[in-house]
This record gives sequence, C-alpha cells and structure tokens, in this order.
Amino acid sequence: MVGLGNPGPEYAATRHNAGYWLADALVAHWGFPSFRRGERARFTEGVVGDGVPVRVLKPTIYMNASGAALASLRADPAFDPTRDLLVLVDEFRIPTGTFRVRAEGSAGGHNGLKSIEAALQSQQYARLRIGVGPLPEGVSDWSEYVLAPFTPEQREQVEALIPEMVEAITRWVAEGAG
Repeated sequence: MVGLGNPGPEYAATRHNAGYWLADALVAHWGFPSFRRGERARFTEGVVGDGVPVRVLKPTIYMNASGAALASLRADPAFDPTRDLLVLVDEFRIPTGTFRVRAEGSAGGHNGLKSIEAALQSQQYARLRIGVGPLPEGVSDWSEYVLAPFTPEQREQVEALIPEMVEAITRWVAEGAG
C-alpha cells in the first residue's frame, strides 16, 4: 500500500497529501508500529485481519517521482502489483467527500500515478482516489489548487470520509488475499 503526497511541513495540510493522511489513518486503525525510514519512503508493516501481511509506504520524494519509492517492493520476487499494490492518491476531478476504488486504469493526468506506472511499466494496479475537487470556478491551474491547503469545510469532509475509506481498504486487503 502506498500513500502519495509530498514530503515536508509546507505540504502537510495540502490537498495533494490526502494519500499520506489516509496512510496515517490506516496505520493508526490497524495498530501498526510508527513509520520508519526506508529506501525513498517511510514505511511500516503489520498484519491485518486473518493474518494478511501489509506494508504501508509514504514516499519521501516529491509526488512526481513517487515511483522510485517502489524499489523495495519491486525487489521482492513475490510482489505482484496486480494483487499486492493499492495506491492512495488525491483526485481533483471527483468531489471532496467522495472516493473511488479501481483495480486498474490510467493515470488520468496525475503525475504521481504516472511515476508509479513508469516504475511498474504497467497500469495494472489498484488505486483509491480521494476526492479533493472540483476545481473552483475560474481556477484553471490544477497544480496550484492541489498544492494549496484544504478549506476548513473540505478538511472536515475528508476527515469524515476516512472511516469509510479505512473499511473499504480493509475489505480490499481481505479479498485480495483470498
């Protein structure tokens, strides 16, 4: 599982870090140990449900280079992204307070997903897109929008959605393992 975001305190409250937020919520919910340093990512691991081993990564490199953080996963001969990878990522094209899970698909213009796809040489991996949109009227620069902090109302909407996303991911882990 990989939660996408940008490192550093200046990005902590931005829309682009919704994937980091969800990764943190999963780790807390599952009672995993604190994140520790790894190769181009902070990571933690533990067991979910009926003994399913799970590793959660938060890349420590910028969003556009997120794929480089998958090196440790790709080095494992048992790793199969079609079965073992779920990427948690923001999406301005879907409304704040909603999310969408897909087993595969295109990057849809998202630079973090483009980097993941380049590293995997495939679009065959699951992704959970966290709604941070829509772009406000008159705003055409989506990069400026996603790198800006959530409004208080948007932050509340995303935080209220976290339990439902955690439940969906926990179900994905159980079903993916079965």
